[in-house]
Amino acid sequence: MIARTHQCGELSRSHVGQTVTLNGWVQGRRDHGNVIFIDLRDRQGITQIVFNPEISASAHQGAHILRSEFVAAVTGTVALRPEGSANPDLATGEIEVLVKDVEVLNEAKTPPFVIEDEAEVTEALRLKHRYLDLRRPKMQKLLTLRHEVTQKVRSYLNGQGFLEVETPMLTKSTPEGARDYLVPSRVNPGSFYALPQSPQLFKQILMVSGMDRYYQIARCFRDEDLRNDRQPEFTQIDLEMSFVDRDQVMGSMEQMLRLVFREAAGIALPAPFPRMTYVEAMGGYGSDKPDLRFGMPLLDMSGFAATSEFKVFKDAVAKGGIVKALIVKGGATMPRSRIDALGETAKGWGAKGLAWVKVAQGGQLESVIAKFLDGKQLLASAPDAKPGDLLLFGADKPKIVHDVLGRLRLLLGDELNLVDRQAWKPLWIVDFPLLEYDEEGKRYVALHHPFTSPMDEDLLRLETDPLSVRAKAYDLVLNGNELGGGSIRIHRRDVQSKVFDLLGIGKEEAAAKFGFLLEALEYGAPPHGGIAFGLDRLIMLLGRADSIRDVIAFPKTQRAQCPMTDAPSPVAQDQLKDLKIKLDLVD
Repeated sequence: MIARTHQCGELSRSHVGQTVTLNGWVQGRRDHGNVIFIDLRDRQGITQIVFNPEISASAHQGAHILRSEFVAAVTGTVALRPEGSANPDLATGEIEVLVKDVEVLNEAKTPPFVIEDEAEVTEALRLKHRYLDLRRPKMQKLLTLRHEVTQKVRSYLNGQGFLEVETPMLTKSTPEGARDYLVPSRVNPGSFYALPQSPQLFKQILMVSGMDRYYQIARCFRDEDLRNDRQPEFTQIDLEMSFVDRDQVMGSMEQMLRLVFREAAGIALPAPFPRMTYVEAMGGYGSDKPDLRFGMPLLDMSGFAATSEFKVFKDAVAKGGIVKALIVKGGATMPRSRIDALGETAKGWGAKGLAWVKVAQGGQLESVIAKFLDGKQLLASAPDAKPGDLLLFGADKPKIVHDVLGRLRLLLGDELNLVDRQAWKPLWIVDFPLLEYDEEGKRYVALHHPFTSPMDEDLLRLETDPLSVRAKAYDLVLNGNELGGGSIRIHRRDVQSKVFDLLGIGKEEAAAKFGFLLEALEYGAPPHGGIAFGLDRLIMLLGRADSIRDVIAFPKTQRAQCPMTDAPSPVAQDQLKDLKIKLDLVD
């Protein structure tokens, strides 16, 4: 093989006259009879290659067999393209290489799709032939961005005194919210390891061990239903710090993300990031991950509703529920058919219906429920509502109203082009409740995880009013996506035991599942806290990709399958026998 001297994307006017060797794939071929043009591609870009028999008859002859995706090595002289033929869309568009020698390194079958970003191809076909899909410039840019972000994160954390420590992949199954992926142990028949959903317990143990500052680009596994931003195996930027409070963790992470965004993508994030309490986020946007790239907050209309003549509104408030509204600016022009369709959508999300009112000129109300409402009182309760606007109402339990109107807000923000696609809106959500009550299970559950510390000033209410206790937790939201979450942890055995008691985790169960952590807390555990960011989601947002599958080299489908390798797949009976496993329950 002819050893390459340059890559395909780096040649420019400054290289004119030099003899170079390029290696790469044939992107395109144009045969002009006496002269053959080849676009040669590698990870760095594309260079136009010219085969002219007057320069080399043997090279020109060799070029006749070159086809799409053949791998070739060429040696030639860099020259300026003829006047008027430069390509401003290519970094190498001013030059071409006049070939003296060519070597075909490998032939290729005709690929099932064109190796171009604009190629129309299904995701199923892309994933089946992922090795071809990854040749596309867009995919290579995304994986390059992922590499650059990872290196910036490591560089920042190394400079801040963090140690990169690996934690086990084969560990103990513990309840952390999703199903575990289990791995049978051949040498311990009937026992199983679990793949880690996160390094949570181990990083706390590292703090007890005196590591002070830990981080890891950690692989995590969760057996859960999938979607565009969720995979069965994913990567976290995971870290923990000793002797810190909430503000110190959040401040350090802001510095890291500002650095990453600036140096990896040329994006300037604000300093400091704004903060919003959980109550403010849910009340104003119906979500604990609000998208602040557009307005349309939820408006509390419960006071007006309680005195109105509309029975649905009055009954909702009387039963301890709420009434809230979205003001759709200029929405009075929305046709009735679309409003009815929004109502059906709201019902699909759990609402009983969707009341609506259009504000006409002069402040008159237009709606099937207008006769039950006092127009002046309504507009006084919603001063931002003007003639030409549409109000959409939710009336039910707070959880249902917030969820439905929050989702409607996002739907309309996208549909009406209200979202500023060029904006970057980071936001910390703080003061989460420590616990919530599961009506079905009739028990308390942790809003984050059972190792999150309560606020010091709320500790006394753990036994008397547990739902009022706030957590030392914090989530980072970016453009309506949860980018990461963390908390200050419980570092005292007595407090951890109280929280376990509230969660219905008895002493025996706690000892069986978390005994090693509980014991460690009795040996001088320091105050500590940390956070984990979803690396895949971060790259998806930075790279403006449609799915995290585009930023993972070899992802799974929504059925947790790999079309390229056909994983998961059956295994031989001998393997199952070694593991003492019998497949009685498989349909």
